[in-house]
Amino acid sequence: MASTACFLHHQYALSTPSSTARTSPSQRLHAVSVKPSQLVCKASAQKHEDVVGEVAVSRRLALTLLIGAAAVGSKVSPADAAYGEAANVFGKPKTNTDFLPYNGNGFKLSIPSKWNPSKEVEYPGQVLRYEDNFDSNSYVSVMVTPTDKKSITDYGSPEQFLSQVNYLLGSQTYLGNASEGGFDPDVVATANILETSTPTVDGKKYYFLSVLTRTADGDEGGKHQLITATVKDGKLYICKAQAGDKRWFKGARKFVESAASSFSVA
Repeated sequence: MASTACFLHHQYALSTPSSTARTSPSQRLHAVSVKPSQLVCKASAQKHEDVVGEVAVSRRLALTLLIGAAAVGSKVSPADAAYGEAANVFGKPKTNTDFLPYNGNGFKLSIPSKWNPSKEVEYPGQVLRYEDNFDSNSYVSVMVTPTDKKSITDYGSPEQFLSQVNYLLGSQTYLGNASEGGFDPDVVATANILETSTPTVDGKKYYFLSVLTRTADGDEGGKHQLITATVKDGKLYICKAQAGDKRWFKGARKFVESAASSFSVA
């Protein structure tokens, strides 16, 4: 604005006749020469402003490019995205160590890792038994016996099959009259079928039964017994996993159900 005001002042001085008459030729020449000088000064100021503007733009552009390059070049790690196992903070996800795979002769299943092998033989054809370290009532066993059946369905319904292998539910250990809560008079023990299913795995039909047995002595408040059975190559394969009712609801259910459901013939 200063150069513009100066320009207007000299323009006014040059255009006034009285002032022209009072000045000498050299002064007039000097006055005339002021206009280009002021114009040059104005042009120089404008150029300086342009340079400053260009420098500012260049700095902003460089900063923008730097930020853009940093955004493109950086890679967000999974740990930055979230926290926990999904973010892989602690490396590879842990494998399930609660169970160990077991490959037997013609069958396979998952056994709770804290259960130990047992030498106790309780059922005919028993080839495997693992039990809880702290409670022998919690265990899994496998029995293999010869059969003339071609399929598990040849035994009838799951309930009819159970009646033919009812020795799996245990023997009567209390003699005498008993009328504990939930029992009929003169009945020592009862077995209630809670669930049955007939899944097909790899084209092979299986029977699955969940049974709750109660005894007159009130041991553990009863026992949850899970039975999985199938027939293959003239052999009846049975897997039985069980736990006492009290331990069932204190965490044993997970191990018993997983062991029974994992059983299959090879």
